[in-house]
Amino acid sequence: MPTPARFVFMTCQVGAENALKVELARDWPGLRFAYSRPGFLTFKHSTGAEFPDEFHTHAVFARTCGVSLGKITEGTPEERAAKVWELIGDRPVADLHVYPRDQSEPGFRDYEPGLNADSEAAAAAIRSAAACPPAIAQQVAPPPPDPKTGPFVADVVLVEPGEWWVGCHKARRPVSAWPGGFLPMKLPESAVSRVYLKMQESLLWSGFKLLPGQTVAELGCSPGGASQVLLEAGLNVIGVDPADMDPMVTVNSRFKHIRKRAKEVSRREFLRVDWLTCDINLPPTYTLDTVEAIVKHPGVRLKGLILTLKLIEWNLADSLPEYLERVRRLGYKQVRARQLHHNRQEVCVVAK
Repeated sequence: MPTPARFVFMTCQVGAENALKVELARDWPGLRFAYSRPGFLTFKHSTGAEFPDEFHTHAVFARTCGVSLGKITEGTPEERAAKVWELIGDRPVADLHVYPRDQSEPGFRDYEPGLNADSEAAAAAIRSAAACPPAIAQQVAPPPPDPKTGPFVADVVLVEPGEWWVGCHKARRPVSAWPGGFLPMKLPESAVSRVYLKMQESLLWSGFKLLPGQTVAELGCSPGGASQVLLEAGLNVIGVDPADMDPMVTVNSRFKHIRKRAKEVSRREFLRVDWLTCDINLPPTYTLDTVEAIVKHPGVRLKGLILTLKLIEWNLADSLPEYLERVRRLGYKQVRARQLHHNRQEVCVVAK
């Protein structure tokens, strides 16, 4: 029998499970922990009420979230694929997301979370088993995410080789339209570093419109992967970092390198800056102190911030509400946080 709709599933980065549990206990006290594997958790809504569609827009450490319809643990892959559609029933799903839970912490023995050969094979089997709706079987482009209604998406999470969890969610935002919450982009061969993808993801998730000709100050810019993204978008970049930059970045006439630590830079350098990004390998309080000193300087008028807060210890995640409140007190009303697909033990905070 399908699991009652009052159950929800979530995926997250391996290592972030406890941070997610603490977050949910604080912000969603009606949830009760039910089952977990590294990178995968389920919860029961204690009231038995339907779980709110917009949940995924609030949980910082949940990469994906949806209503759980049940799990499949028996049969061949083809038999499990047929069972998927039995669990989905007559729900009007417009797209299919099949993805694995993370197997390791990102970076462990070069591991990178994402779709893999197993998830692609399972997706092909599930699509082949779909007599209806034909759009999914034929891989017709799904409708775009809709912030008001959102098309229904069927989820199949490969928790173990013979254990599939089936669920569904509404694609209200771009990230919830990405299978598994994984950025659908590969690292270009010309990219200076993997931070290239982290910057791409932060821009797409934030929805910020950084326009050609605007100026971005990037604190902690070495070796230049994020600067590459910004320069390719036609922006002027002031990179602040005492370390060397890759020549592929420094040859660009729209890039200015200040070889200092952020706290050593004259605040006048930020007077004509439109956006500020910061990704430095120090605790969140240091990052926020540095950013606050710039934002509060007379004459500095930033449109928005894109910050990476390093959780040097996982228990720093408990202080995230206070960190976000510090950003709000700087005058930013729209402040959001998420542990991105390409984040490691850190979170992205955007403010506008």
